[in-house]
Amino acid sequence: MAGPPSQRWDPARYARNARFVSELGAPVVDLLDPQPGERLLDLGCGDGALTRELMARGCRVLGIDSSPEQVAAARRQGLDARVGDAAELAFDGEFDAVFSNAALHWVRRADEAIAGVHAALVPGGRFVGEFGGAGNVSAIREALTVALAERGVDAAPLDPWFFPTDDEYRARLQAGGFQVREVRLFARPTPLPGDVAEWLEIFAQPFLGGVADAQRGALIDRLRELLRPRLCDAGGRWAVDYVRLRFAADKP
Repeated sequence: MAGPPSQRWDPARYARNARFVSELGAPVVDLLDPQPGERLLDLGCGDGALTRELMARGCRVLGIDSSPEQVAAARRQGLDARVGDAAELAFDGEFDAVFSNAALHWVRRADEAIAGVHAALVPGGRFVGEFGGAGNVSAIREALTVALAERGVDAAPLDPWFFPTDDEYRARLQAGGFQVREVRLFARPTPLPGDVAEWLEIFAQPFLGGVADAQRGALIDRLRELLRPRLCDAGGRWAVDYVRLRFAADKP
C-alpha cells in the first residue's frame, strides 16, 4: 500500500527487488484459511501476487491499493483491482474476509482503516493480516535519522510508517469492534536479493526526499556506510531487520 505522496511504486522494480514481500506472505494466507466461494478484500494488494493466490483457492477477490501503478499492474494480469485508500473504505457488509499483507504500516490513520474494515465485513467475517510492528527496520530508521541530521534535516516529519506494538494493535482492534483471536509480534530478519540501496530507493523514498536530488546518491552512500556493520555479513550479503505483527480478528 503506497504511503504519502512522496512514496511512489514502480511495479517492475518492485517485482525485481522486493518479490520476497509477497513470498513471505504465504503463512498469512494460511492463517486466513480462504474457502472456495468466499468474497475477499485484499487490502494493499500491490501488483496482485497474493490476490492471485487467493483466487487460486477459489475465492472471489477485489484488490485495493493506493498506488495507481501497482493497480494497473494487477489489472494487466486480469485481476479485479482498484485504487483506494485503506483509511477511506466505503463498503457495507460485502466481504467474508479482509486480508492484508505488508501494507498497513503505511496507513497512519489506523483506527479509520479498522473501522472501514469492520463495516466492510459480514457478521462473522474475519480480518487477517501482517505488517511491520514495533522495532521494524530499527537499524535503518536510526541510520536515516543520523544521516539526515548530518545534513540538517529532521527525519521525524518524513517518517511515513506506523509500527505498533502487539498490545497497542490488539487494543485498537477491540476498540473497533473486533474479537481478537491472535496478535503476535516477531522478529524476521530478511535477506535481500541485492544491495540495501535498492531497498532504500524502493521503500524509504519519503526520507530520501528530504534532500535535493543531487544529494541523494551521497545520502545513500552514507546510509550504506552506517548500516554495513549491522545488516551486511562477511560475504557482502545484505539483510533487513524486519519485525512483523501478525493478527487475526473476527467481527461478531
